[in-house]
Amino acid sequence: MPQWLQWTLISSGMIAIALLITFIARQMRTLREGRKRQQKTEAFQRDRHQNMVDSLQVLAMAVEADQMEYSEACLRIKGLLDHVKPELLDQSPFRVFQEVHDLIQHMPTHQARQDTNTRFVEKMDQERLAVEEEHADRIREAAVALRQHPF
Repeated sequence: MPQWLQWTLISSGMIAIALLITFIARQMRTLREGRKRQQKTEAFQRDRHQNMVDSLQVLAMAVEADQMEYSEACLRIKGLLDHVKPELLDQSPFRVFQEVHDLIQHMPTHQARQDTNTRFVEKMDQERLAVEEEHADRIREAAVALRQHPF
């Protein structure tokens, strides 16, 4: 084999090795960055989940202490449970949050409530208070169970 061919093959091999090393280094850097992003996302999800659980605990304590309207608590708790543990809404005693939510979700809130006729708002308030009164014992029982539930 001629010497020039040997040197050509050696040079080609060295270039191929250098290109492969560069490719491998870039792939390793990309994988490392992907792992870091995944760890940040997982940490964010854990923190978010814990914040929602903490919010559920605070809402349950507020219900127990009669510091908020039961209808508002049911709407908020149902919304949080949808993200934290939706299967609880099908179990007793937590089912009451879903039931009350279904009964009052059609009622206007916030700006829509302010833009609505006063008589209509009064009628909705009477309906909401009747729902709260009808389910008050079950809501308090569910709030106690929720506060003690291990998430």
